[in-house]
Amino acid sequence: MDSQLPKDPKCLWKPSNVQDTSMEKFRNHVNEKFGLSLANYEELYEWSTKSVQDFWSTAWDFTNIISSSKGDHVLDGSAPMNEIPVWFKDARLNWAENLLWCRSPDKVAMIATGEGHPRRIIMYSELYEAVLKCAEAMRAMGLVAGDRVAAYIPNCPEAIIAMLAATSLGAIWSSTSPDFGTTGVLDRFSQIKPRILFSVNAVVYNGKILDHTGKANAVGEALPSVEKVVMIPFVEGHEGQQVAKSCSWDEFIEPQAALPESIQFEQLPFNHIAFIMFSSGTTGLPKCIAHSAGGLLLQLKKEHVIHGGVTPDDVFFYYTTTGWMMWNWLVSVLSVGATIVLWDGSPFKPSPAALWELTDELQITHFGTSAKYIQSCMDVGYKPKEACKLDTLKAIYSTGSPLKPESYDYVYRDVKQDVLLGSITGGTDICSLFAGHNVALPVYRGEIQCRELGMRIEAWDGQEKPVYGQSGDLVCTVPFPCMPVEMYNDDNMRSKYMNAYFSVYQGVWYHGDFVWINPTTKGVVMLGRSDGTLNPSGVRFGSAEIYNVVDEFLSKGVEDSLCVGQKISEDDERVVLFLKMKDNDELTEGLIKDIKVRIRSELSPRHVPAFILPIQDIPYTINGKKVEVAVKKIISGQNVIPSGTLVNPESLELYKGIPELQL
Repeated sequence: MDSQLPKDPKCLWKPSNVQDTSMEKFRNHVNEKFGLSLANYEELYEWSTKSVQDFWSTAWDFTNIISSSKGDHVLDGSAPMNEIPVWFKDARLNWAENLLWCRSPDKVAMIATGEGHPRRIIMYSELYEAVLKCAEAMRAMGLVAGDRVAAYIPNCPEAIIAMLAATSLGAIWSSTSPDFGTTGVLDRFSQIKPRILFSVNAVVYNGKILDHTGKANAVGEALPSVEKVVMIPFVEGHEGQQVAKSCSWDEFIEPQAALPESIQFEQLPFNHIAFIMFSSGTTGLPKCIAHSAGGLLLQLKKEHVIHGGVTPDDVFFYYTTTGWMMWNWLVSVLSVGATIVLWDGSPFKPSPAALWELTDELQITHFGTSAKYIQSCMDVGYKPKEACKLDTLKAIYSTGSPLKPESYDYVYRDVKQDVLLGSITGGTDICSLFAGHNVALPVYRGEIQCRELGMRIEAWDGQEKPVYGQSGDLVCTVPFPCMPVEMYNDDNMRSKYMNAYFSVYQGVWYHGDFVWINPTTKGVVMLGRSDGTLNPSGVRFGSAEIYNVVDEFLSKGVEDSLCVGQKISEDDERVVLFLKMKDNDELTEGLIKDIKVRIRSELSPRHVPAFILPIQDIPYTINGKKVEVAVKKIISGQNVIPSGTLVNPESLELYKGIPELQL
């Protein structure tokens, strides 16, 4: 069945200066270099996914990747995608060197601020000096390439300094945020055995100082591999408890000998691991996803420089924690020589205006957040354009979950009319984007602008069956440099890697998302996770379609919703919609009937849930994603152990033993 999505959505924004955009300059550069006549983005995209070696080599040069050697080899095109092709095998480079090329004492590298914290401004020259000291401290401990450095840390300058120091040596960085419980942290870090742990004394959130020394101590003591816990006094004056094996940040970076004049950036292979990130682990132990320095650097510079048009004159902000891939995305902007803004704490303190006023104060040009944050601003009725100028704002980015069509309306009506709204999608698995923003293309209501250069993504409805204007599984059919190098601690058969990405379709990357590609605009609509896809009587559709209809009832007492399938036989399931009602509102038979009628008329009879039930709470991950798969397993009779990534794990108990769902 075709997804009931508009093939001719409303155009909400167009770039006024297409010829001056970075994307157009890149297209012209490609045409001139290869003697081509690519006329538009779609033709450039097709070329980038067919002339794979020429594209990525050209992107390397165009975005100014720094290396001691590039080499002539780009990719062995004969190697199957599921054998993890080797990219730029003769290249030698360093991640940190690419982020620290600017050493100007007059150029701002970072502005750190947030709830309860004074503003800190760090120049590029100061950043370089701090990384030099931290790297020498690590070197004095005997750290070498391949060792792991972990951080249980907020979004603060020291996190970036320590990450750059570690990667300058070729050590592997992995971080998670203070809102993770100790169990969730140990589920992750115990698998990678870090030698150093960076942490803080406390954090401030929602007006409260939250001690972190107890959690840092518990994690440090439970990791035998940790030789030293470096404690950063993030909240001034807070003491907390003594942390075993600890020293202060100042003690750690205090030079033990004369410092060299410059950082020794280890020159490493393109596929040398720089970062270990983790899957959500909502239904099991998180997978350790290992990302290469070269692959991630090339991909992220392509996204920022070519797709986003970011220059050294820009001020780039993303509201994120260190436990989300968007932190890596934000930090990589340093490779462009721009200024990045770090925020830690609640985005709504002291008021919903906090981040928008910050945009005016710091003259932010690129503002990144989550779809949930935009929805929250809508829910409280805050209209940024009535209180803020936002003159410098060129782009707003949103990710974490699908951005609803109504959120597009809100941005252009209540935030700013002349702004690129970049809904972006990718994930931790690639630590980057499959589809997203494009400074040279229009923005259409409810759609991600484009499939990104070099990323041959398609919607598949069966093996080798790409479909347009119809929902299907998101696959990527050609190799790309930021494919993970491995699953850390995988077996010799790479079974975790193969099961994660190549177990559904033979020889092509299966991402686990359900997607719809507009045959007219070529825009992309994310419909939810494939493992959470609804499949009643063999008809597949995404939960996002249901949520878009339910959102029309938010003014009638509905606060939140969760839509999942319940297995009723080996090859069939029924749709169950859970509704969390606002205080003092009741889920009545009349409201249930109205919702079913609306779903039937706007979608189809097959979309209508078998049950619409009240629920007291909806489970979410710390990163703000609804937890559909765990609930689907529970109501289908499977046992689920709550993960440390859930912000409200107790909510899963609400879905057990529901009388209406007993089979």
